[in-house]
This record gives sequence, C-alpha cells and structure tokens, in this order.
Amino acid sequence: MEPEPAKPIDIPELLRKAGLRPTRQRLALGQLLFGSGDRHVSAELLHAEATSSGEHVSLATVYNALHQFKQAGLLRELAIEGSKTYFDTNTSNHSHFLLEPEGQVIDIPSEQISVSGLPEPPAGMRIAHIDVVVRLVKS
Repeated sequence: MEPEPAKPIDIPELLRKAGLRPTRQRLALGQLLFGSGDRHVSAELLHAEATSSGEHVSLATVYNALHQFKQAGLLRELAIEGSKTYFDTNTSNHSHFLLEPEGQVIDIPSEQISVSGLPEPPAGMRIAHIDVVVRLVKS
C-alpha cells in the first residue's frame, strides 16, 4: 500500500490557533512558509517569493510577520551568519548544516548528533535549547 499524501495545512486555522488574526498578507506568507513541508527561509527570500507570486507586500511587513510567527511558536529563528537570520518551520530541537558559501541550511537528523559536556546553568536557570551549526564547504 502506498502512504496517503500529506493533508494540506489549513493556514487560517493554524494562524487562529497561534493567536494571530489571519490577514491577507499573513495568509499569503503562511501558505509560502507552511504549505509545502519544512523550510529554512530568510526574510529576503520569502519577500522575493511573495512578490513573484503576485503578493504586494513590503520587506518590512515580511519581517514583522516572521517575528509574529516566531513569537506565536510557529517558527524558530536561526542567527547563523552574523547579520543573516533564517527562519525554520521545524520548531523541534534539532541541529543544522550550513553549506558555505551558498548559505543553504539543511536539517541534521537528531539521531546523527549528540552533545555532551554541557555546563551546569546558573541557579534559577535552565537550558532551553542548544544550537549546533556544522559548516560545510565543497572539497
């Protein structure tokens, strides 16, 4: 038997459950982000995709929406290259490869990496997340 195709994501419902009003621009950006599986995008890439699909949206609006989606728990922010920020639709705890110099980000399967020897956090604190980025170059 063949597996059933993935059920399309109901973007308006996803936004409502996250406490966000499903505006036209959020719906369009949400469809680009969540409509076709896990993705790693920069604001500039998402803006280019939105405008090429005919959506009239400013880069500032894209940044605002990405940060709203992040605050609502729909995205994970990855500050990988200094001033370059990526947003990941997979919010689980996982690590990444960075293909240099292209800047492409790829998930590392969780079972392929382990982190040990972590320091004890200060009193009253806990480790919330560990970011591991493995940088790759062509040999």
